[in-house]
Amino acid sequence: MLRPDAVVFDMDGVIFDTERLIYEQWKRIGPKYGFNTLDTLFYKVIGVTKTYTEQVFYKEYGRDIKYWEFRDEARRAFFEHVNRYGMPMMKGVKELLEHLKTIGCKIGLASSTSLDTVTAELKMSGIYDYFDVIVTGDRIANSKPAPDIYLEACKRIGVKPEDAVAIEDSFNGIRSAYAAGMKAVMVPDMLEPDEEMREKAYAIKRDLLEVKDML
Repeated sequence: MLRPDAVVFDMDGVIFDTERLIYEQWKRIGPKYGFNTLDTLFYKVIGVTKTYTEQVFYKEYGRDIKYWEFRDEARRAFFEHVNRYGMPMMKGVKELLEHLKTIGCKIGLASSTSLDTVTAELKMSGIYDYFDVIVTGDRIANSKPAPDIYLEACKRIGVKPEDAVAIEDSFNGIRSAYAAGMKAVMVPDMLEPDEEMREKAYAIKRDLLEVKDML
């Protein structure tokens, strides 16, 4: 059994099953803006900030694109779906959060998504109060895969990175947590682990219930 002082979650693809929903909106809306290679591009930006994503789009399509118009339309479509059907939550989220509270483990969140969106989605789902610390990509200088966001989360919680676990689904997230010196646990969502991920991940689990059994 692993007994960390803190567990820090990524959000999209770990707590919420939102990455597929976002991808669906991108694929539907993208051709309107001339974005016809999103199959490849989307996987490059899973787990990173919107600023980093913007630069990836410019590199792929040039700087004359209407990136922010596309982003805003996709965001509106995403929230229209969420408002109608609710936030899709990943299997085992509440069970793991309750377990961590029971054993006295600190709980953090390190998401590349902006603070206003993170706050709204956590509150909408009734799990906001579980988190002792929330660090978001719009408050950090360097996006994942840089370690900044996880180092800041550990600093705010008051634990050493080596005494904390990070739960991630994306390659960039695992790279970030690994670079921070944390025990990076991968729960794959849209990306199956490759050799690099198997090397850098402390463990790979099918879902959060398996993570709970490990802690």
